[in-house]
Amino acid sequence: MKLAPLATAALLGLASPALAVDLSAMSAEEKAAFGDAVRAYLLENPEVLTEAIEVLKDRQAAAEAVADVELVKANAADLFADTASYTGGNPEGDLTVVEFIDYRCGYCKKAHSEVMDLVNGDGNIRYIVKELPILSEDSATAARFAIATLQVAGPEAYAKVNAGFYESFRGEVTPDTLSAFADDLGLDAAPILARMEAPEVTKVIEDNHALAQRMQISGTPTFVMGEQMVRGYIPLAHMQQVVAEERG
Repeated sequence: MKLAPLATAALLGLASPALAVDLSAMSAEEKAAFGDAVRAYLLENPEVLTEAIEVLKDRQAAAEAVADVELVKANAADLFADTASYTGGNPEGDLTVVEFIDYRCGYCKKAHSEVMDLVNGDGNIRYIVKELPILSEDSATAARFAIATLQVAGPEAYAKVNAGFYESFRGEVTPDTLSAFADDLGLDAAPILARMEAPEVTKVIEDNHALAQRMQISGTPTFVMGEQMVRGYIPLAHMQQVVAEERG
């Protein structure tokens, strides 16, 4: 038995299961010799491990992408036809982008301007925001204020609040800071603050958390672009690439 070629075949089996070695067909002595040959081969060619790990990562990423497409399809109604969430961009756009956000998330803040560049620069994207406060009590309070603004004052006011939380709001999220924040944006703070604890606001947050759980979303930002799900921050160029892929 030529063990060096078999060792090579075993490693290549990571990349192509058809090439894998059948250890069950070997005697105990052959298995021991084979193990020694594999060890010696790896010590002499450690770069093979890196190659094998990359193959494994690529396989896992491909499998996760397929699973994510199925999650998007299974939850399409709650993602794309939810009338309780803010909808911006082009309401008749040929592609919908959904973003799950937390206003206290640094990567959400980093992504905000690039998402706006994507939506405004494209002109044919429908953009939906899902408030998903997961980081702190301030996250939940900010989300309640934004949702209450949408329900009380409408989508244009919400867009101001959404951008303002990323661009100008500083400090703790309290009734006083929110009142001053609303004043700075030209909004009437009183009815928004009064609405924040309403059952209708609570239901939006609970529904978003339930949707995120079904879609195995555990962090923000998370994007759904057409049928693709992108977990975490990506730069504008990558967003544009995904959009182009979805349009075929």
